[in-house]
Amino acid sequence: MSTEVLAASATDVQQASASAPAQSATAEKVNLLGMSRPQMEKFFEDLGEKKFRAGQVMKWIHQFFVTDFAEMTNISGKLREKLEKICEIKAPEVVHKNYSKDGTRKWVFRVGDGEGSLVETVLIPAEDKTGSRKTLCISSQVGCALDCSFCSTGKQGFQRDLTQAEIIGQLWMANYSYMEDVPVIERERSVTNVVMMGMGEPLLNYDAVLNAMRIMLDDFAYGMSKRRVTLSSSGVVPKIDQLAQDIDVALAISLHATNNELRDELVPINKKYPLEQLIAACQRYIGKDGNESARKHVTIEYVMLDGVNDHPEHAQQMIKLLKNLPSKINLIPFNPFPHAPYGRSSRNRIISFQKTLSDAGFVCTIRQTRGDDIDAACGQLVGQVADRTRRAEQWKKKVAAQNEIIRSQG
Repeated sequence: MSTEVLAASATDVQQASASAPAQSATAEKVNLLGMSRPQMEKFFEDLGEKKFRAGQVMKWIHQFFVTDFAEMTNISGKLREKLEKICEIKAPEVVHKNYSKDGTRKWVFRVGDGEGSLVETVLIPAEDKTGSRKTLCISSQVGCALDCSFCSTGKQGFQRDLTQAEIIGQLWMANYSYMEDVPVIERERSVTNVVMMGMGEPLLNYDAVLNAMRIMLDDFAYGMSKRRVTLSSSGVVPKIDQLAQDIDVALAISLHATNNELRDELVPINKKYPLEQLIAACQRYIGKDGNESARKHVTIEYVMLDGVNDHPEHAQQMIKLLKNLPSKINLIPFNPFPHAPYGRSSRNRIISFQKTLSDAGFVCTIRQTRGDDIDAACGQLVGQVADRTRRAEQWKKKVAAQNEIIRSQG
């Protein structure tokens, strides 16, 4: 991605730089973690500094994973003291982490001030023809408002959007998890791929997600290839068109049904943006293609639900639906959750579905189930941690009430 200055929204600039030099001792510190380079350049200029300081600080934060300004040795002591007083580098709080025997890593983060505001992030290592890769699945919202009928995150409801710092902080923490004990000068970025495919609908938190992806692509930050950053959407058609104008990243679509009647049931946003509009938007996105673009194809995600969307006629409908859309299809075995109304399609049914699509000329893969031992499916662990947290808080309140009664009785 080019490193030219990208225009930040008025809100973002205001958050990034509002009266920083005049802050009182009790004012909340400015979190530099989530600032894109244009936002940070504006911030330093408002401090009376040269804007190249932004690139220096971004490298310390995102390439050496430093949170202490005192360690930023190519910055003057005076500026480091100033930054220490008014700024911080703060990732979301880890309240639970688990590493699977297959190498998958999962974190539950507490975001904001709310005790129940939890999101999760999953890192999946794999080997392919290009070598080792580590793919990080990042959340964009606390919960989700779209209420897809097969998704455990949707059943938790929607609380709020994540900030830029909370989004990019997931990538920061995943990288840092491999380097906590590595000397600063020897640290290097480990995550090779990012998918905006965790909790929430990324296109409904557009500005924060867009700027977070710009940080991912920035050579002063993570320097990721645009082909290795993927945004997954359930089909917010106007925002897909806007995304095509604003950034060049790979696009994935959560399809899950091949006709409008079934998709209305499984993915309710389809009632607003039916399949015909969604496929047309994907074709327009591909139409913005360039010689080095990430938009060579759209990845189609399709969760396999037993007896619901896994019949031979559904495969034939998909062939017809996608015939004019360059695409790769990813079949996803359903991950059951408590009270889920669906079951997972049988292995034979999934393989038969894949063969039909492959015979028709599509590149079609079956996603390998990973991290079963740590509930790595999206939304599963957050619900468990939230439930444990609620029960722990209820117990604390009960004990406190009993102690108060004892004290009152002398």
